[in-house]
Order: sequence, then C-alpha cells, then structure tokens
Amino acid sequence: MIVNKTVLILGANSDVAKECIRLYIAEGCSIIAASRSTGSLEAFVRSHRLPADRIDIRYFDATAFDSHAAFYESLAAKPHIVLYAAGFQVTNEEALVSWEGSYRMMQVLYAGAVSILNLIVMDKDNPRLERIVGLSSLSGVRGRKSNFIYGSTKAAFNQYLAGLRQYLFPRQVAVNAIVAGYIRTKLTAGLGLPESLLLEPAYVAKAVVTAGNRFVIVPGWKWKLIYRVLKSLPESLVARLP
Repeated sequence: MIVNKTVLILGANSDVAKECIRLYIAEGCSIIAASRSTGSLEAFVRSHRLPADRIDIRYFDATAFDSHAAFYESLAAKPHIVLYAAGFQVTNEEALVSWEGSYRMMQVLYAGAVSILNLIVMDKDNPRLERIVGLSSLSGVRGRKSNFIYGSTKAAFNQYLAGLRQYLFPRQVAVNAIVAGYIRTKLTAGLGLPESLLLEPAYVAKAVVTAGNRFVIVPGWKWKLIYRVLKSLPESLVARLP
C-alpha cells in the first residue's frame, strides 16, 4: 500500500512523470514535483484538475549540482518514494560532433542522478525512505552504433542503481530500474519509430507506481522479449544491429 506516502519526482515534467503524478495522487499520495519547467507543471495540475494542496511544485535542475543539497534540505517533507525521471537526448550523430550535447546527456541522465540520490540515501534523518525508482532505457543494455553515447549514460545509471540496491538492502529500501523501450513522448516525436513498439506514457507510469521487489522491470511483453535477446546476443551479432 502506498496511501499517505510522500513521493518526490525529479524531472517531473516528463510525459511518464506526469502520468505518475496522476497515478500516485489516485493512490492517496502527496507529491513533490521537481523540474526546471515549473510553469508547465502548474498548467498540468490545473488542466487535469488535480488537488493542488497535495502537489508541491519545486524548481530543480539536475545539472546544477551545487544546488542539490539546498534543494533537498528545503523540502517540507522528506520522501518515502523517490522517482528519478529527468531526461535529455540528442542524436548520436549530434553527440559525436557536439561535446555540449554529449556532456549534457551525461549530466542529466547520470551525474545529476548520482548527485541528488546520494544526498537522499545518506540522510540519516529520514528513516521513512522505502523506495527509489530510476526511469532507464533498453539503450543501456548493450552498446549499439546508433545510440551508444546516450546508451552509455543509461548503462552507467543502471550500474549505479544496481549497486545502490545492494547498499540499501540492509535498510530494506527497494531500488528499481524501469528499463523501458520506445515511449511515445515529446522527446521521441518525429523520430519515425515503429508504431507497433511505442509504449504509452501511462503504461510505463503504471509499471513505476506498481513496482515490486524485482530490480529490472521491463514494461510490455514485446520489450521483455527484446531485452532478453539483447542480453543474450553474441557481440558479432550485436555489431550488425542498426
């Protein structure tokens, strides 16, 4: 049961995170929705007629590492559940010629997560922390020539979450990695992805909110199959993938 829990969502303006807000509210939780796009979140809350008194909207920049400690200390209530859903992506072609794009992906998708999550898990004054969920990607499962720079940040994130799960096991704090395939979001719009493989944000959000004890959670049976194939393919065959 997650009734009456406080949920901190970092990167709350993502399409999946917004659906998580709706689901957590329906479960009776209070939300701390943290993002650089506070205006967009306020508009989302109004347009969906969500209870504003249960949603605390805060400014959070995953790349502003020096601000993370002050951000966390300013929270009126420390979280039971934390979701890291901050996202940023440029194409592999752009990342190869633009260090700025590569570096920002590293900051948002990996370094920012480590910075803020380390602060949260080392807070000895918050004994009610019970779950950390990271929104990850199948791109981090194997290196592929089409997206290996983005994928490397997700692979690093997955490894961090795996170690964090072990570190927090004695405290009975669950850690989950939602390893998702293609999601129909503003980040993937216009990329020409296969329609039959696109997951709806609400579907992925349900996997987040209902996460149990498994570490890796892959939403959708098609993507579960793809995940298993990717994990087992020999390198010679992975090299032939797009």
